[in-house]
Amino acid sequence: MLIKAAAAAMRQVFSPALRGILFKSLALTIGLLVVAWFGLTRLIQAFQASHHISADYPFLDTLAFFLAGAGLFVALAYIMPAVSILVAGFFLDDVAEVVEHSDFPGDTPGRALPWGQALGSAFRFAGLALIVNLVALILVFVPGVNLFAFFGANAYLLGREYFELAAGRFRSLPEARAMREHHGFTVIAAGCLLAGLMIVPIVNLVTPLFGVALMVHLHKGLERRALPGRAETNPRLPNRR
Repeated sequence: MLIKAAAAAMRQVFSPALRGILFKSLALTIGLLVVAWFGLTRLIQAFQASHHISADYPFLDTLAFFLAGAGLFVALAYIMPAVSILVAGFFLDDVAEVVEHSDFPGDTPGRALPWGQALGSAFRFAGLALIVNLVALILVFVPGVNLFAFFGANAYLLGREYFELAAGRFRSLPEARAMREHHGFTVIAAGCLLAGLMIVPIVNLVTPLFGVALMVHLHKGLERRALPGRAETNPRLPNRR
């Protein structure tokens, strides 16, 4: 199911129907990363202005600045998951509507989340993702642990957020959360796929759209496993509204 959903999502990301949204998503993603880049470089410059590494050898300050600049590429990789979640919150309903209309035309369409709820959830999870990834960044010099911390944390966070955003078009937040927990292994596996894309330069820029499309397909696939007329076969899971 996951492989089929991923193939369908990747096809749709570059489809004509989503091309306009893709360009907007790329522009917003790159814009946020540029803002983060300038903010971090200004912090480095301010620190170096007040803490000269060597008064006798000024070139060491210049060397340190360029080394710090190279390190910013690593830092941006850890910021990218938070940016991805934030961008997904902006374009969730636009992408989901296209996917539902093109691949599930016979199904009842989902309801657009209230703008405040969608962005509020996106900002909340983006903040959490930023904090978690900053902790993972601190572990960057611990071999083995750093990659595990980055991949494991983002697989959980990305899978959780993207699935609940997609499921929230059809269910209340408690119901979406219950469904995610019930299908925890599948959702985590999808999160692993998204976390893997995060470490691929350029490709990670399309993660917001791909993640939404993937989870729309995954949510639909999990629903189709259920008995007719019921959202889930598990009696502990709330019924679809």
